Amino acid sequence: MEVTQVLLNAQSIDGTVRKNAEESLKQFQEQNLPGFLLSLSGELANEEKPVETRKLAGLILKNALDAKEEHRKFELVQRWLSLDGNAKSQIKAGLLKTLSSPVSDARSTASQVIAKVAGIELPHKQWPELVGSLLSNVHQLPAHAKQATLETLGYLCEEVSPDVIDQDQVNKILTAVVQGMSASEGNTDVRLAATRALYNALGFAQANFSNDMERDYLMRVVCEATLSPEVRIRQAAFECLVSISSTYYEKLAPYIQDIFNITAKAVREDEEPVALQAIEFWSSICDEEIDILEEYGGDFTGDSDIPCFYFIKQAIPALVPMLLETLLKQEEDQDQDEGAWNIAMAGGTCLGLVARTVGDDIVPLVVPFIEENVTKPDWRQREAATYAFGSILEGPSPAKLIPLVNVALNFMLSALTKDPNSHVKDTTAWTLGRIFEFLHGSAVDSPIITQANCQQIVAVLLQSMKDTPNVAEKACGALYFLAQGYEEVGPSSPLTPFFQEIVQSLLTVTHREDARESRLRTAAYETLNEVVRCSTDETAPLVLQLVPVIIMELHNTVEGQKLSSDEREKQSELQGLLCGCLQVIIQKLGSSESTKYLFLQYADQIMGLFLSVFACRSATVHEEAMLAIGALA
Repeated sequence: MEVTQVLLNAQSIDGTVRKNAEESLKQFQEQNLPGFLLSLSGELANEEKPVETRKLAGLILKNALDAKEEHRKFELVQRWLSLDGNAKSQIKAGLLKTLSSPVSDARSTASQVIAKVAGIELPHKQWPELVGSLLSNVHQLPAHAKQATLETLGYLCEEVSPDVIDQDQVNKILTAVVQGMSASEGNTDVRLAATRALYNALGFAQANFSNDMERDYLMRVVCEATLSPEVRIRQAAFECLVSISSTYYEKLAPYIQDIFNITAKAVREDEEPVALQAIEFWSSICDEEIDILEEYGGDFTGDSDIPCFYFIKQAIPALVPMLLETLLKQEEDQDQDEGAWNIAMAGGTCLGLVARTVGDDIVPLVVPFIEENVTKPDWRQREAATYAFGSILEGPSPAKLIPLVNVALNFMLSALTKDPNSHVKDTTAWTLGRIFEFLHGSAVDSPIITQANCQQIVAVLLQSMKDTPNVAEKACGALYFLAQGYEEVGPSSPLTPFFQEIVQSLLTVTHREDARESRLRTAAYETLNEVVRCSTDETAPLVLQLVPVIIMELHNTVEGQKLSSDEREKQSELQGLLCGCLQVIIQKLGSSESTKYLFLQYADQIMGLFLSVFACRSATVHEEAMLAIGALA
């Protein structure tokens, strides 16, 4: 069988040709597995063959060794282990030979396949000579083969667990990797492959990080690589630092000042991918310290008993100003882009983690920045000030924050309706939501929401729900936490007078033409559910009136009209939301005898609708309907 032609056909634009090729590959594999795998590794190793068939051959080989699904993976591992030894040796020899191919796609594919084979064989004490033969490659080969070998070592460390490779070999791998990273290595590709390999090898370096001299050396090499002229190497080196910060947190003390200087310079001056990793280092240190402090709680006697180095507490006089600067580097339309991630967002996220780590100490460092920028004519300064405020609301004590919120609340309500910039309004609504989430509710002693300002807050949020989808979505979120804070207020809720209007506004939002943008429709239903869940007996008759409305909406989605697949997806999303809404209503009305009796008139009709929802082919919708049926039952 001429495998090259079949592999070319398998990539044909003609569907029939493609299907036939896939079929013959499948037959070949079923009839003669060793021959099939050998011909694939032969194709990958053959320099005469076209690059696209070599790459596909390697990919099929890799998929013959590994699968995402555990059960299938186990089958493939057993299949490889029971393969004829001679065939396996030939395949492995072909793979190792491919590492010195001049074609980079072939080398890279071979690296990945070697790591998959090693992942199967090394735990079974097979292929013991692999690491040795890779290491001998690193020292004498042309640069492209060195690069491929380092890449293979990196993938290998990713595939196998640290206990599979003995310490002597680990030391040799680290030595080779560190040599490949050093500035004396003239070839950029080799240095990049080495830096990425170190990232994967860090988990193997426990013993080395426990030895002062070796740790100093490793840290120096990583820090030097953060200054490389090549941006991808700098990024990979900062990724190593991020990984070290969580894996070897307790070993960082001697280096933390130098790392601060390196990260600060990168955040201020370097390209975005590098700066993002430099910020990520501090976010990662925050995560470590938050975990330690939460785990040890308030019950440690002396600080010596607690393995926290308080790196963040010591760094905040310099760290917080650096993070505040990043907030001014917004992108023009990031508020519209759901997947956006940039320096300003990373800086704000890190600031929020710092606030959770150090609590009250952050407040005096951030307040001057807010006061200085929140009224400036440039939208970037107003947005950054608002974002800074929103970021520090979780962590510091209510006693420290409530006086600030009392001063800021009116200003923010006015900005939410009147600021000319959509981005500022988006962040303002988000910040209000955070105020209501952390500083409003039965647990907080001095309420920030009073009879005097409750009506204004509701009016502003309902007004804001008519704004662009991203702003409206954040306004729904704020209303969600506003309602949640009144969950345990007794027979009468301050929101009772506005209940009808709130529900009506939320239903109006769900019917907006653009309700699918920025998750707006989902947010509106989630908020409606929370408003219903936290409502009191006084508004039960209004909740009851909502039942036929939602029934009608759900009825309209199950009417069997022919829909395009996009329309169908939209419809099943809506069905899921409506079933979720009915579930909350059922639980609410079912929790008291008087409303339960009145609700029962709808029970048959609702059950019929839930059953017809099962005709829709979407597992999420089925799940929502099941939960609602459970509530009904």
